This record gives sequence, structure tokens and C-alpha cells, in this order.
Amino acid sequence: MGKKYKNPPLIEALCEFYFAPVAEDFDSLVNLFYEKIQANFPKKYRLQLQASQINVDNAGTPQIIEQLLPLVRFESATEQSLVQIGQNLLTINQLRPYTSWEEFSSLIEMSFNAYQEVAKPKAIHRIALRYINRIEFASNRIRLEDYFEFRPFTGQKILQDLSAFTLNIQLPREEARDILSIQLASIDSGSPNSVAMMLDLTYTWTKLEDTKVDSFIEWLATAHNHIENAFEACISDQLRNLFEEVKKC
Repeated sequence: MGKKYKNPPLIEALCEFYFAPVAEDFDSLVNLFYEKIQANFPKKYRLQLQASQINVDNAGTPQIIEQLLPLVRFESATEQSLVQIGQNLLTINQLRPYTSWEEFSSLIEMSFNAYQEVAKPKAIHRIALRYINRIEFASNRIRLEDYFEFRPFTGQKILQDLSAFTLNIQLPREEARDILSIQLASIDSGSPNSVAMMLDLTYTWTKLEDTKVDSFIEWLATAHNHIENAFEACISDQLRNLFEEVKKC
């Protein structure tokens, strides 16, 4: 994030693009895309993406239609960087270790350019940048106010010893063009002697009209800056001490 930490909590960063539909045959698109990125992503896997759609019939009864859509994953040799393409979908994922925004943004741009060359999308319908943090404490009980500025508040009449919770807010940014979503949730730590939280930050371009494909680079920098600032605003100095901030020389 903005500051450098010896023990950063980030477990995954990802960028997601949804494009206007293209007429390109999906299998042909996969093969052409693989030729462009094979040097960096030699491993290829065919998967399926489960999608749900709600339709309302003439009687007003909602019907849920489940679909299995094709998805292809390309992995780096270390399996820590991933690129996935589906129908009008491109995602770029960086797992631990996350080195820097400069490297991740370069990976996003390289993957986007390769997709643009082979699919030639006319517009972007949606872009989202997401950072997922897993924070674990070596204790079976903590005081949230010691570690988080962003936390649930239940009032004084409700017992404060929470066993499970999910807190999610959405904040408009850039004159309501974008939405910053912040979620803090308790998760299973896998051990009775520890407590774990997930801090999930997602920044989404929410413009209703289509976006030209060449306008996302500047948006990415803005999105990353908002996510960095939100992360630091959510945590306390005591939690920063656990992450062990690396001081700049």
C-alpha cells in the first residue's frame, strides 16, 4: 500500500475489466491472446465461470437462470501472477508476494494491451481495482478499537464482545463518478488461539455510459491512490506496528 511494511497483510490484488461485447470467436481469441502473453504466462488452464441472471416472467415471477461460461486462466511460472479471460472479461491477479504498484500496474497495462490487440473492444463497461488484506492476531480475543479506525459500532447497550461481523460501506469519489467500497469482516482463522479479519477495498468506475478503451490508465492511478489512502485510514498505529513499517531512507 502507500507505506512499506515488513509483514504486509495483502494477500491478493486484482484488476477487472468488463468490455462491450465483441463478435470474435472465443477460442480464437484465447489462442491469439496466449501468443501475446505466453512468455510471461506459460501455464494455461480452461475453467468455467458460474454466472446468475434474474429474469422476470409475464406474471412478475422472478426466475434465476444459472449459466456456466468459459474462462481461461494463464499463470506465471511461479503461479503468483494470473491473467484470466472470459466472454468480454479480463482480470489480472497478483498473489503474495506483492512487490509494488509499479510492477502490478505494468502487468495490468501489458495484459490490457494484449487483449485490446486481439479482441479490439470498442468500449469498457466497468473497471474495478481490488485489494484484499488478511489480518491475523495471535490471540483469541482482541479489542477492535485498538487496531481499527474503521470498525462496527453497536452502542453502549449491546455487549461489545463480538464473535462475528461484517461491515460494508460505499463512498462516492471523483464527483460520484466512482465508488470506493470498504469491507471489514471476521473470518475463520483456522486456530482457536487466533483471530482473523479480512479488510477488502474495491474501487469501481460506475459511469453508466460506455468508456473508451484508452482512458483507463489515468483512472488506475486515481483508483490506487484512493485505495492506499483508505487502507491507512482504516487501521491504527498499533496495527501498523504489527505490520512493521519500513522507514524510507
